[in-house]
Amino acid sequence: MTQTRHSGAEPAQALRDCKGAFIGVGVASALVNVLYLTGSFFMLEVYDRVLPSRSIPTLVALCILALMLYAFQGAFEWIRGRMLVRIAGALDEAMTGRIYRTVVRQPLKMRTAGDGLQPLRDFDQVRAFLSGAGPAAFFDLPWLPFYIGICFLFHPVIGMVSVVGSLILIALTFLTNRGTQGPSKKASETGNLRNAFAQASQRNAEVMQSMGMLGRMSTLWGERNDAYRHHNLVNSDVSNGYGALSKVSRMILQSAVLATGAVLVIEGLASPGIIIAGSILTARALAPVELAIGNWRSFVAARQSWKRLGELLTALPERDAPLELPVPREKLTAEGIAGGPPGVQRLTFADVTFTLKSGSALGIIGPSASGKSSLARALIGIWPTLRGAVRLDGAALDQWDSDRLGKHIGYLPQDVELFSGTVAQNIARFEEDAAPGAIVEAAKAARVNDLILKLPNGYETEIGDGGSSLSAGQRQRVALARALYGEPFLVVLDEPNSNLDAEGEQALSEAILGVRARGGIVIVVAHRPSALASVDLVLMMNEGRMQAFGPKDEVLAQILRREPPRPAAGQPFQPNFQTQLQAQPPALKAVGNGQETAS
Repeated sequence: MTQTRHSGAEPAQALRDCKGAFIGVGVASALVNVLYLTGSFFMLEVYDRVLPSRSIPTLVALCILALMLYAFQGAFEWIRGRMLVRIAGALDEAMTGRIYRTVVRQPLKMRTAGDGLQPLRDFDQVRAFLSGAGPAAFFDLPWLPFYIGICFLFHPVIGMVSVVGSLILIALTFLTNRGTQGPSKKASETGNLRNAFAQASQRNAEVMQSMGMLGRMSTLWGERNDAYRHHNLVNSDVSNGYGALSKVSRMILQSAVLATGAVLVIEGLASPGIIIAGSILTARALAPVELAIGNWRSFVAARQSWKRLGELLTALPERDAPLELPVPREKLTAEGIAGGPPGVQRLTFADVTFTLKSGSALGIIGPSASGKSSLARALIGIWPTLRGAVRLDGAALDQWDSDRLGKHIGYLPQDVELFSGTVAQNIARFEEDAAPGAIVEAAKAARVNDLILKLPNGYETEIGDGGSSLSAGQRQRVALARALYGEPFLVVLDEPNSNLDAEGEQALSEAILGVRARGGIVIVVAHRPSALASVDLVLMMNEGRMQAFGPKDEVLAQILRREPPRPAAGQPFQPNFQTQLQAQPPALKAVGNGQETAS
């Protein structure tokens, strides 16, 4: 049975794995805080021992001892900082793969806001906080009672003044926490919306420039940026205000300790050294509180990021690898499946049932928004099926490990996206140590080998980000070769001829016949009838329902016999697959009626 690993515990587990390092940071913090007493006791000895005795050798000995202790203090602070940086690095190493897989899987399982990269930003926020000055301040906070206790040893009155100052700063810390939570969350949300808008604008730069939309879109950008700036300003004002108030409070407290010490010396209740030593010790006792307030903004942001990250990882648990199943060779079955977009309780198709045997090719046709692409995505498991099951050789898709299943599936989406790298790397799906022969075979199966060899560096040509150095037709044909790499059993092509010329369409038909000849299954989602030249079965979709399924010539004959839909009065005529097919020349209609021209 497939087990699910509840990934909500994964971040906590990653921190638990760093338990030894955190203990080391705690030990280093203890030594640093003990060594921080050096300054106070040095001043105490100078005022109470060196000055009354006028002994230069005693002063020299105290200076040497203080220098040694300061050196140890600096060394331990350096070690503590390095350990915190390495804890952040260890956390990154333990979780980076999990975070990346979650970013990729999130749009396939749920609705995503913005550009979908929030988990990466959240993780970067947590990592930046761990490697900064904030954790050190929190490790120093527990030593506040220790310092106040020593102040009481100097004199109870000095201790009481320190307690009052500590309570004031602790209250400021609490108010800082309450004051920054809301603005910090709002700043994060509006910042994500602003960044997503900027990225969408960049992707549509040609459309905006060509149709004069830049001015209007700039206005919309200004509104989003104003909202982000406002919430960020409020967050900064609150944080900086409490930070300034805590700094002034600490200075006032330090002066109050000096004044209290002076009174005690005047009254003969304490030695002169108490004045300076108590002031230094009080300042050191409250420094972590002030530092914590100063870093509270980043702490709140890191805490919110950690919470969001934990909730997301809990919602998208990773599974243990199931039992490896045999290579599918026989059939694909859809058993009354219904589904729709991830995270939306809305069906875009329902009650689809059919079986495809090896060597067959299915064309899915129908008007726009009839559920064709949604069905195609469900058949390969990238969109959820809310009812029914899709099976390969009798095994439901969720019984397969996604990486292993991917070796048996080829997919060409409507919007072709290639990755920055070489042509060969993209065809081989960035597989390590991919066999050159397998890459060339995939290119030949897609009839794109000659096209690739004409590129500047052939298969080693760098195609740029998103394949920007290739034309739309070239990208589509390279993506077809990627779909055919490794001779997958199931090949799903969504609008595969949208950017192809006549030569490309002929190559597509030959590629489909090639998959059928080796015993694979091909599913083609088509608006243009020419994509059906090499299929033997057709499934007609309309309004999310399967209207017809069977041999191509029979189903297309049924469609041609139906009367074309008439538009309502005053509405423009919207041609669909049926009218496109009827409008084709006689040669293409012959192909549509079952005469396969490619071999």
